[in-house]
Amino acid sequence: MSSVRHLLLPNSLTAAGLPAAWSGVNMAVYNYDVVVLGSGPAGEGAAMNAVKAGRKVAVVDSRPHVGGNSTHLGTIPSKALRHSVRQIMQYNTNPLFRQIGEPRWFSFPDVLKSAESVIAKQVTSRTGYYARNRIDIFFGTASFADEQTVEVVSANGMVETLVANQFIIATGSRPYRPADVDFSHPRVYDSDTILTLSHTPRRLIIYGAGVIGSEYASIFSGLGVLVDLIDNRDQLLSFLDDEISDALSYHLRNNNVLIRHNEEYERVEGVDNGVILHLKSGKKIKADAFLWCNGRTGNTDKLSLENIGLKVNSRGQIKVDEHYRTEVGNIYAAGDVIGWPSLASAAYDQGRSAAGSIVENDSWRFVDDVPTGIYTIPEISSIGKNERELTEAKVPYEVGKAFFKGMARAQISAEPVGMLKILFHRETLAVLGVHCFGYQASEIVHIGQAIMNQPGEANTLKYFINTTFNYPTMAEAYRVAAFDGLNRLF
Repeated sequence: MSSVRHLLLPNSLTAAGLPAAWSGVNMAVYNYDVVVLGSGPAGEGAAMNAVKAGRKVAVVDSRPHVGGNSTHLGTIPSKALRHSVRQIMQYNTNPLFRQIGEPRWFSFPDVLKSAESVIAKQVTSRTGYYARNRIDIFFGTASFADEQTVEVVSANGMVETLVANQFIIATGSRPYRPADVDFSHPRVYDSDTILTLSHTPRRLIIYGAGVIGSEYASIFSGLGVLVDLIDNRDQLLSFLDDEISDALSYHLRNNNVLIRHNEEYERVEGVDNGVILHLKSGKKIKADAFLWCNGRTGNTDKLSLENIGLKVNSRGQIKVDEHYRTEVGNIYAAGDVIGWPSLASAAYDQGRSAAGSIVENDSWRFVDDVPTGIYTIPEISSIGKNERELTEAKVPYEVGKAFFKGMARAQISAEPVGMLKILFHRETLAVLGVHCFGYQASEIVHIGQAIMNQPGEANTLKYFINTTFNYPTMAEAYRVAAFDGLNRLF
């Protein structure tokens, strides 16, 4: 393995305690085998795979800490928020806790504190990964000078030059901001800036009912906020199985979320005491705050891609082939910056695969077997085909279901909402899709994913019949659903 030293520079590993005022040589030049731009899931996966293969690796991040948007603004904060809100909801609705006291309501800033503690722990852990693997970290803004050179400008203005054989762009994405929405207004937020909200609004408008919008609708409604969720389509999260989508809609409405389908904004008017949303349908909605959750843009605008002849699409995303190689032969890209599926889980594997394409250690794969994990309340997860897709393809499938209200573990946990749904081929019994809604859905789905990935006849519904599951567990739902499905055959 190459000997890689840590850089004693003001914008290198300052998280480890190096003095911010320590000065080095301006325009210092460093040589690497691979330089990764971004330290989010894709960047981390790429850097670790490359260094394990003996390459000399450096990582550049625009923040003074590692972790990327996933750790600081996206996945970790929102999921930590959701967990805290879910605990509050359990306390307020479980009769057992009435012996302790009456229901309590917490402010958004108070709940956010728990998320901040998780972020700090994640940064510490991930900084340790880079240190143990002798990966150099530069903190600053990176831009391409040519196909083998990147210049990094640190916060204090010092410029360092990194020369490498290959580069992996893993700079992530940020919320898309249309020009006609005034995000400088103190009551207008996007999914990044919402984490700076210093009060709990009584009413909130969320524009965009995708995954992020639906998750924040769950979070704020769980805090007692009246939420208007604006959807420009006729169905919530239409890529989901229809039954799962309908269930989510029901439970959001049950928590005082007003969902408005087939609506588009005309303009967003910020006023002194709130925000007024003018819709093209003629409706006007007023709330204390407005949260924009409609689309994301790749973080490519500061990379000077024009210097290497690399173009991006209208959302700032980079086109790659199945090996995650861009149109420039020695430059690869992975994660949100390339678009679909824009999930932290997939981004890590994409980054690892991009590095695998470079080092040729048999770790490359095209990442398309991606489970959906949606952290609403209750949560949703799925893998494979849904009923609509199988019907359109004229696949002879059957359905097996297990409702959580009948599962012992769900009853013990006071989590009766939800179900597991298995779609399987009625002739071969091959599992074609798994869809889960409710308690621990994002964990449960992986059992079905493992069976679906088995070759040939090993992918069979019979696995769930012939396998002993711990009792009581949520995983036991697979056995119940499998028997339910087999009982439908004739």
